[in-house]
Amino acid sequence: MPWKTLDDMDFARKRALVRVDINVPVEDGEVTDTTRIDRIIPTVEDIRAKGGKVILMAHFGRPKGQVVPEMSLEIIAPAVADALGLPVTWVNSDYGDAVAEMTDDEVLLLENLRFNPGEEKNDEAFAKRLASLGDIYVNDAFSAAHRAHASTEAIAHLLPSCAGRLMAEELRALEKALGTPDRPVMAVVGGAKVSTKLDLLGNLVGKVDHLVIGGGMANTFLAAQGIDVGKSLCEHDLADTARDILAKAEAAGCEIVLPRDIVVAREFKEHAEGQTVAPDACPADAMILDAGPETVAYINQVMEAAKTLVWNGPLGAFEIAPFDAATNAAASHAAALSKAGSLISVAGGGDTVAALNKAGAADDFTYISTAGGAFLEWMEGKTLPGIAALG
Repeated sequence: MPWKTLDDMDFARKRALVRVDINVPVEDGEVTDTTRIDRIIPTVEDIRAKGGKVILMAHFGRPKGQVVPEMSLEIIAPAVADALGLPVTWVNSDYGDAVAEMTDDEVLLLENLRFNPGEEKNDEAFAKRLASLGDIYVNDAFSAAHRAHASTEAIAHLLPSCAGRLMAEELRALEKALGTPDRPVMAVVGGAKVSTKLDLLGNLVGKVDHLVIGGGMANTFLAAQGIDVGKSLCEHDLADTARDILAKAEAAGCEIVLPRDIVVAREFKEHAEGQTVAPDACPADAMILDAGPETVAYINQVMEAAKTLVWNGPLGAFEIAPFDAATNAAASHAAALSKAGSLISVAGGGDTVAALNKAGAADDFTYISTAGGAFLEWMEGKTLPGIAALG
């Protein structure tokens, strides 16, 4: 790997500036999901075990360079302290005195970086101000690595830098999934619109052996083949693009898997009456809301022959029953194969994590990325500034 890890650095009697992602949900002043906080624990513990002091840097929400009191990281500090089992001192935007006076027994949490307009502008002056607080820079925020910000890109050029435990784990998992994967490789890509995932599909057809397209995106591909999709969500203006992707896949030897049967309904609501029909038999007054059992059976068959699976997006309207059936069934099968050791499965993206959790499958996937945009851009084959800066 071109980037260093915690094992390559000497933290003894040094201050480590650790960029983390603790942009967690908060209701009534209380953190409601500590997943992202929990995942920074190994990095903090390792640095402290090596004799280093830890200064956490993070953002919270989108204050756009302004001080927004309800987006202060002071709100998050108690949850971080609980997770680490250590005193966590929140530091306002003055920084200096608290850093100079920090003890070996405490962790500092700097105020929301995005309160400073220099953060999102990747401003070198702001990066230098941050760098002056520490001796080593550690990036443990893969989910922010697709942003060229002062705390993710500029600062990495100013201090000895490395990846934290979470970042290194993420990069190894992603490399295993698409960099140098065990073949055959299968990808599941779902979601509402093809337009949001054009770069992703274009990259994947040249890298995977089987590409399953689900959700509303599949409707656009069906329509591009002359199939009437009724009132379904569909980007008819992207028919030519869909046909181009199909042609590229064929040229690359990548099988595109589209629905072999569909579940349709006349209402988009919980427990709406649905029926399973052939892809070309959608009633004019109905909409496609899920893939059918024949489709799931084929996806599972392909999965059983695959060695590696990359998953981004649901196969249907997973938020409402019974149109979560295809996503739940395929995800459960992937989880079972992963648990048995016959499949390496890597998944990421907001809807994806929610869908896999809903299916009760997330715990048995090989790796679940908490990143949204960064995971998607990595799947698109793009260079992530925060990772490139560590090289």
